[in-house]
Amino acid sequence: MNASEPLRLHVPEPSGRPGCQTDFSFLQLQPAGSARKPPPDIDARDTADLAVGLIRVLDESGQAVGPWAEPIAVETLHAGLRTMVKTRVFDSRMVTAQRQKKMSFYVQSLGEEAIGTAHAMALRDDDMCFPTYRQQSILLARRVPLFEMICQLFSNECDPLKGRQLPVMYSNKAAGFFSISGNLATQFVQGVGWAMASAIRGDTRIASAWIGDGSTAESDFHTALTFAHVYRAPVILNVVNNQWAISSFQHIAGGEATTFAGRGVGSGIASLRVDGNDFLAVHAASRWAAERARCNLGPTLIEWVTYRAGPHSTSDDPSKYRPADDWAHFPLGDPIARLKQHLIVLGEWSDARHAELVAELEQEVITATREAEAHGTLGGSAYASAATIFEDVYHDMPAHLQRQRQQMGI
Repeated sequence: MNASEPLRLHVPEPSGRPGCQTDFSFLQLQPAGSARKPPPDIDARDTADLAVGLIRVLDESGQAVGPWAEPIAVETLHAGLRTMVKTRVFDSRMVTAQRQKKMSFYVQSLGEEAIGTAHAMALRDDDMCFPTYRQQSILLARRVPLFEMICQLFSNECDPLKGRQLPVMYSNKAAGFFSISGNLATQFVQGVGWAMASAIRGDTRIASAWIGDGSTAESDFHTALTFAHVYRAPVILNVVNNQWAISSFQHIAGGEATTFAGRGVGSGIASLRVDGNDFLAVHAASRWAAERARCNLGPTLIEWVTYRAGPHSTSDDPSKYRPADDWAHFPLGDPIARLKQHLIVLGEWSDARHAELVAELEQEVITATREAEAHGTLGGSAYASAATIFEDVYHDMPAHLQRQRQQMGI
């Protein structure tokens, strides 16, 4: 080594660009069933191997293998598959509606349906989630009506948020779904704070907070880890590593030489790296983390390894920065296809039943969309009353706002 050589800056680059197929060997995948499953009361320092490995349950043939293959009712698997398919059908229809100018933009979760679905099913319905804009499957798993969600997207007169949030920025207190923030990484500090408040009250509810791989570069990520560790907050910290933060590859956020889960271990937090396209692995890891939080054993950071199959949003064209067929080559596959195959292996599903399910859910989404359209869309004229701008801010409206409202004639 020549000490007199000029200094150089390392700039991470993705292993695939348009016209060049991605080499996914950087994922360092491990066989299904090879990761050990420790008890939830494990010391955070002893999870280092689980933070750099990969917890997987479903093998290539659809069999559930290994210590994380917990007993799970067939009814739960059916419900999970139904929610995942419903999420994908819903996303597809809403993208079409956006192209028809019925809403300003849309963010789909194509390829990530297992993460929100299985995680929500592993929690209690009264646990609070602090999501990003790609966890609509949590709302569907918690049986929030499609009509309500579509009205929010259309910002019409039945929008439960009265047009005050961008499309897909849902908020539903009854469903344990905290207001989505477009300012990334805020969910982590909010989730940790809510979990700390739950513990202070002596409650039994835990929090689950979500960010993407790119958001781990935000200061809120590190602040949240510090508070979660110091106060042993009953919270699950989810990092969805879908490989791309808009057009920036995950290595730019620090995922090249280490894993995002590894950062949790360094902060004194038990951490897992999990196959996010494996419904059974997601469900098992979520249950493990939830038990740890609910038993006052501290927080868990989980890195969900998945792939953002579609654009970042309807304003994005991913073919400009990655191969157009990248998802078809992603080694962890399609989460819906994998759970479907597992149910077929169990003798509890078939291609014919799956086709019937897709057709049923497509009709359900179409019906809900028509009902919502009857109350207006972005390009229509049926909006929430202008009077709503004065509501939901003060318990008792101040005199100056009363005068302004009168001046507007509403």
